[in-house]
Amino acid sequence: MTGSLLLHAPTALEYFASLVADDASFALTETAVSIAHDEYPALDTQGVLGEIDALAARLKARIAADAAPMQRLRLLNRFFFQELGFAGNVNDYYDAKNSYLHCVLQTRRGIPITLAVLYLEIASQIGLHPNGVSFPGHFLVKLRMPQGEVVIDPFTGQSMSREALDALLVPYRRRQGLAGSPSSLPLALFLQAASPREIVARVLRNLKEIHRNADDWQRLHAVMHRLVILLPTAWEERRDRGLAAARLGAGDAAAADLAAYLEHVPHAGDRSAIEERLVELGHGDRKRLH
Repeated sequence: MTGSLLLHAPTALEYFASLVADDASFALTETAVSIAHDEYPALDTQGVLGEIDALAARLKARIAADAAPMQRLRLLNRFFFQELGFAGNVNDYYDAKNSYLHCVLQTRRGIPITLAVLYLEIASQIGLHPNGVSFPGHFLVKLRMPQGEVVIDPFTGQSMSREALDALLVPYRRRQGLAGSPSSLPLALFLQAASPREIVARVLRNLKEIHRNADDWQRLHAVMHRLVILLPTAWEERRDRGLAAARLGAGDAAAADLAAYLEHVPHAGDRSAIEERLVELGHGDRKRLH
């Protein structure tokens, strides 16, 4: 029909971009589910969200309207970790499926951050106030309670004491040369709430490392597209997308990303190496390297 509008379904990346465009309307769970579209193009995101909502509704139906927050938390932990059996995938921790929410929902096994996303969603739906915490090396969940904050390890279901949290920090303090001086970096500094954007970035960076370690450049490049969309001013991600593109033989796309990195990070420590890579791609000036 003349003059009619031709509508097309958004691509997976267009859909993802729409979800992460605005922090005020950032839907964490939906965005986390959508990450799997690269590997599972036919995945029904709304169907997965419906499954999660159904679990939350099952639990909510058991909770009295006037139930205290601590009672709600106890019921949630029993439901999530015991009845449903969610737990860390200790047998295959680095399986990429641990980063796909629908797989975690099916197998009841995952890594701390994907288990946390599911826990956060159900906790929110039963009237609690949870936040994700990007603790060094181990993602956690904290909940505001009348008695104070409660910190949960979503990998084990355990409530974390101050001593246990300090123990988790030992490897980080050693790497930073701070062993034996816990007061120099107070624990509260590491328990700040992570934003939905930060949480999704951490999921994607987990996948990035899995694919990079496997030299799976095709999958790595797909993940890098999402990281660049999610974090458009994180120029190191733009660089890494360019390097992955170069591995795949996409010279023009690689050069565009690497040039953008050098333009926005003029004093980059790896500037010489990136300039050399641009020359190899036929997009640089070898004379400037000497």
